[in-house]
Amino acid sequence: MIEEKLKTIIRDIHDFPKPGIVFKDITPLLQHPEIVAEAVEAFADGLKDVEFDVIAGIESRGFLFGFLLAQKLNKPFIPIRKQGKLPFHCISESYKLEYGQATIERHEDAFLPGTKVLVHDDLLATGGTVVAASKLIEKLGGEIAAYCFVISLDFLNSAGRLSRFSENVISLVRYQEE
Repeated sequence: MIEEKLKTIIRDIHDFPKPGIVFKDITPLLQHPEIVAEAVEAFADGLKDVEFDVIAGIESRGFLFGFLLAQKLNKPFIPIRKQGKLPFHCISESYKLEYGQATIERHEDAFLPGTKVLVHDDLLATGGTVVAASKLIEKLGGEIAAYCFVISLDFLNSAGRLSRFSENVISLVRYQEE
């Protein structure tokens, strides 16, 4: 099905961005619009019983499918960006990466308190970025309804880090071991 199709297209880039890391590259997928459409449909099917008001996509690859999914489901889209990239009043959250530190931001008026948010990114690895995004959403009263990812590196056991925000985690491709 969709997982097998995606696994044949996603490529491994060894030692990127630093030695010892195997980067899962989704850019070849963008050359296959029919499979992109299937992926968006698979996300929509997986979310049919989840109530949410908006979709928040994490920079930058989280914008790709997050925005397409928002369009398909007729939901607003909220970008969560790297520090200094948004032009209006922002709130921020800093976090540690596997290979450094980063800060993400969102506009403080992106949604009202009580809004149920679906968080989307291309990849769930250690979970640092998505946990920071979840904290950003909660800072102004949002509630995490669910997460969706193109890829989940299950061998890193990161879904457990997300469970304090939401148990709803959808991944189209799961890697059980390195």
